[in-house]
Amino acid sequence: MSRNRLEGLVYSTEHGRTCPECAQPIKQCTCTSDKPVVIGDGVVRLMLERKGRKGKGVTLVTGVPLEHVELKALGKELKQKCGTGGTVKDGVIEIQGDQRTLLEKELAKRGWTVKRSGG
Repeated sequence: MSRNRLEGLVYSTEHGRTCPECAQPIKQCTCTSDKPVVIGDGVVRLMLERKGRKGKGVTLVTGVPLEHVELKALGKELKQKCGTGGTVKDGVIEIQGDQRTLLEKELAKRGWTVKRSGG
């Protein structure tokens, strides 16, 4: 009964923001920490994407075999290395601008096989 009552709840004055998946307060949410590692072919891929961004390019880094927290830390380090902004969404690191050459060198230093993907 209480699960149905909280199903559409976005914010509560008692707990603050709640997770839409488990309906727990964000600080107690376990959904994001339990996301499995994306297992691929062991190759980190770099691609430039302009679709849906009004012509502005974004470099996407996919296939990095790290947990969610470690992936966010790597994303932060790569953004600092490039001197640009970006984000981590659904296991993909997005770095603003065309940073493929710099990222290719940096990720190869860390021991991953890196390939350019796309056009």
